[in-house]
Amino acid sequence: MTSTSVPSNLGPGPVPTASAVRTASRRRADALTGVLLRGIVAAAAAAAIVFWWTTTPDDATASAGTAVTSVAELAGLVLGVLVCAQVLLVARVPWFERAVGLDRLVTWHRTLGATVLLLLATHVVLMVGGQSLTTSENPWSALWSLNRAVPDLLWALVGGVLFLAVAATSARVVRRHLPYEAWYATHLGTYLAIYLTFWHQVRGGAHLFASPTARTLWYAMYLATAACVLVWRVGLPLVRQARGVARVERVVVEADGVTSVWLGGRAVERLRAQAGQFVLVRFLVRGHLGTAHPYSLSTVPDGARVRLTVGALGDHSGRVGALAPGTRVVVEGPYGRFTADRARHHGVLLVAGGAGIGPVRAVAEELWRRGHDVVVLHRARSERVLALAGELRDVPGLRYVPLVGRRAELGHDPLAAGSVKALVPDVARRDVFLCGPASLCRDVERTVRSLGVPRSAVHYDELSFEEQR
Repeated sequence: MTSTSVPSNLGPGPVPTASAVRTASRRRADALTGVLLRGIVAAAAAAAIVFWWTTTPDDATASAGTAVTSVAELAGLVLGVLVCAQVLLVARVPWFERAVGLDRLVTWHRTLGATVLLLLATHVVLMVGGQSLTTSENPWSALWSLNRAVPDLLWALVGGVLFLAVAATSARVVRRHLPYEAWYATHLGTYLAIYLTFWHQVRGGAHLFASPTARTLWYAMYLATAACVLVWRVGLPLVRQARGVARVERVVVEADGVTSVWLGGRAVERLRAQAGQFVLVRFLVRGHLGTAHPYSLSTVPDGARVRLTVGALGDHSGRVGALAPGTRVVVEGPYGRFTADRARHHGVLLVAGGAGIGPVRAVAEELWRRGHDVVVLHRARSERVLALAGELRDVPGLRYVPLVGRRAELGHDPLAAGSVKALVPDVARRDVFLCGPASLCRDVERTVRSLGVPRSAVHYDELSFEEQR
């Protein structure tokens, strides 16, 4: 390195690594909790299947119509369980978030959403089909007959339409052109959709209606889900707000389209955040009041201030640069597991793409303080968007490599296997942290895996969770 001085913004020099035993124990506990969480969802779905099997009458297969209707009822029961699971995944339950990470829970939520949508379509189509086969009516007449015969079916159909609207706005091609506020408002309709479809289940569902015990358990499952949402998504944020809010201390333009916001105040002092995590912030000023948005910490928190480095990825994030010092801010969190505790090796490679340099810069600082051998590869399309580069250059023991330029201009991919191997020859013996657009994370993960890095040593924080900022 050409410099032997340590920039003041990186704090003190390396110190001995924290207890490896304690960190490994935490990782094992989190992994076990993640497995347990998936097991609970699978067990609940299996219980619904067993309940359907044991309560289905023997004559359910007496005709094609009754057989099709019976399968439709099975789809409806499993659908009810998975809807609760999908809501719980993003209810901000601390136990879940610590074990899996909110970013990964959101990914599971999206994946499960596709299954929920498929089961919803299966339930509706088979119910109408079964009625049509039984009564020899056309599908529209069969649907009308079901509406007259099944309590609250009309409201359930309205709820189903709301579910479809939520699914449509979740598609990437739609999200790119939809303001965050509109997307968020549509997703709030999920709770109304669940409410509208619930009464059809307990009043019109043949299996639940015939079993008071099962109906009681069904009520308990939905009430427990609602309680989690009310406590962790509504109640606790309101309590935190009542105890004090943060304030914007200063706003700094780091590069084209990248702005840092420094926050201080009582809410910040209580955060207990780690480098690389993110918080949900709601700036209490016009243009930002409607929703809370996720922003990553780009420095190691010092207990008094935090810095959020924001890429202009949407309407909300594009207006961050206009915030005035003193603006009050509601802060929720911290969330995420993109932290230095996940490193198992002395050597660590961090790869940032675009605005992903924020959390990468924070984790690199924390790892450097702990004495790790740190290499940072920073991918950017031009020098103008190379944010925070000055804070990482020329730091003793930390190697920072900017990879600037479009592939078409460079004539090669600077993150291809050969390039990465040339820059970091011992990459197979390092932990690899990735943060940036989903496509970059996927491509680099494939690259480092091909170079011998085990899956367990790859840690990522996609910006896809924050695309709607």
